[in-house]
Amino acid sequence: MRTHLALLFTSATLTLAAMSQATESSSANSSAQKISTKKTTQKNQTYTVYAAGDIADCKKNPASQSMAARTADIIADALESDKNAVAITLGDNTYPVGKPEEFSQCYDPTWGRFKERTLPSPGNHDYAMPKAVGYYNYFGDIAGPDRRGYYSTNLGSWHIISLNSNLNSQDMQKQLAWLQTEISHDKHACTLAFWHHPAYSSGGHGNNENMKAAWKILAQARADIVLSGHDHDYERFAPMDENGDKDEKNGIRNFIVGTGGAKLTPMFLPKNTTEIRDNSSNGVLKLTLHEKSYEWEFIPVSGASFSDKGQGSCH
Repeated sequence: MRTHLALLFTSATLTLAAMSQATESSSANSSAQKISTKKTTQKNQTYTVYAAGDIADCKKNPASQSMAARTADIIADALESDKNAVAITLGDNTYPVGKPEEFSQCYDPTWGRFKERTLPSPGNHDYAMPKAVGYYNYFGDIAGPDRRGYYSTNLGSWHIISLNSNLNSQDMQKQLAWLQTEISHDKHACTLAFWHHPAYSSGGHGNNENMKAAWKILAQARADIVLSGHDHDYERFAPMDENGDKDEKNGIRNFIVGTGGAKLTPMFLPKNTTEIRDNSSNGVLKLTLHEKSYEWEFIPVSGASFSDKGQGSCH
C-alpha cells in the first residue's frame, strides 16, 4: 500500500493526514500541523491551487520589498478568502544557495505566511546546501517522508504528486518505481504532478532529460497537468504525449511557472507545442480544480500586464 497524504482544510489551517505502512511512516509532526487518519477531502468539491517556483531572492532588497513579497500577497489574500485553496512551490524556494537563514529571513516573511497550506518541491538552488538541509529543516513533514523530496496527496477528485528532480541516478530509480506504483493504483479522476526541472521548456535551460522518464510514466497513465519552474518565465504548452508531441485528446498540459520572485530570464525559440509564453511579468498560476475539469489563470503582480487563462477537461 503506497504512502498517502490527505489534505484537510479547517478554516485557514491545513491538516495533513498520513496513511502509510509502518515501513514508510512519517517523522514527528511539526508544531504547525495535526495528524489525522480518519478524515478525507470531499471528491465533489472544487479546490484551488496557486503555484510558482524560483521564489525568494533577497540579495538586493529586504524581504518586505522583494518580488517574492508581491507574489506572496496574491496568494495570501486568496487563501484568506478560500478555505479550499493551497499553495504549491516549484523549487528554488530561496536564493542563492538554500541556506537555513535564507528560509528564515527571506522565504518565511513572504511565502512562509501560508507555510501550513503549502505543498513544496525542491530545486537545484535548495540543493546547493548539502542534502538540501535548509529546505528540509524548514518544511519538515510538509516536504514528504524521509527527506526524499517526493510524496502524494489528494484534493477532491484530484491526485496530486510532488516529485524531486534533483536526485542522483540510484535515488531517481527509486522515485520512478514509487511513481509507477503510485499512479497505477490511484483511482482519482484527475492527476496533477509538479517538480522543479521541466521535461520540456523553451526557456534558457531548455528540456531536462532526467525528468523525461517521469513524464513518460505520467503520460502513459493519462495524467492531466504537469507544473515546473527552473526557467524564470511563464510558458504554457498544448497537451503532449509521452514523446513531447502534441496530443489534444490524451496529452499532458505542461506549464512552466518560474515567476515566483526571482529575476526573469531570456527564452530561446518556442517549441512546436508552445501555445503562449512570457518573461516580462512575475506572478502565480491559479488552477481551479473541478471534479472532472480545470481552469487556469496566470495572475501577474500589480503593475504587470501579462495574463493567460483557459480551461481543460480531465482524461
